[in-house]
Amino acid sequence: MTWLPVVSLVCYLLGSCWRVALAAGAVSQLVYLLLRSQSIGRLPLLGPHDTLTFFALSIAGMALITSRSHSLHRTRWFTISSGITAGLFTLCALGFKPSNMPLPQILDTLWFELHVVLAFFSYALFVLGGLFCAAFLIRGERVYLDIQFKTALVGWTFFSASMVAGGIWGYYAWGTYWLWTAKELWTSILWLFYALILHLRLKGAAWDRVTAWMGIAGVAVMLFTYLGVSMLMKSSHSF
Repeated sequence: MTWLPVVSLVCYLLGSCWRVALAAGAVSQLVYLLLRSQSIGRLPLLGPHDTLTFFALSIAGMALITSRSHSLHRTRWFTISSGITAGLFTLCALGFKPSNMPLPQILDTLWFELHVVLAFFSYALFVLGGLFCAAFLIRGERVYLDIQFKTALVGWTFFSASMVAGGIWGYYAWGTYWLWTAKELWTSILWLFYALILHLRLKGAAWDRVTAWMGIAGVAVMLFTYLGVSMLMKSSHSF
């Protein structure tokens, strides 16, 4: 089972110019997570190894869905860049030891799992949106910004649902929907940041370059919310 992440990494990094290779990497990574889930008796969503692996899988999965867009037909740069991105996070995951500890009682609820899964779906879409923003700035083709708007909107919707699920989980775990921890504050910042991006996009072509740079900056805000807060700040829930 331990060789499956390596297979995913090879597929992502070396074969990312073909959708079938990207799909093969995603399938092997999904099988790995399912096998881990079966062996430890819970969804593998604890610790940097599992969350980075699920993040990489989410990027690959969302990229496969997004690449079916007519505007991206026969466009290799998106498959290559999304495959490399998924591969890099897979490589980072391999640097951490898998956590096989039983699920703490405070996390043993569907709301926690739903909160985490939806959050990573949104993170993946924010990353892909950042790639489209970079493509717009390099090539100047507005179609990329149109696709970025769709990924940001769906990602923001997923993230909103994740926050709701997280609030319900918090109520069952600590008796309150909000604890004012660093993680929760940065979650709110990220939510507001992408709400601003969506509003700027509606202001017209004059704001296109600003929106594109904001979309790239949004990826940095997302990564800090996910990794930076967990590594640099104390919080009631990390990773």
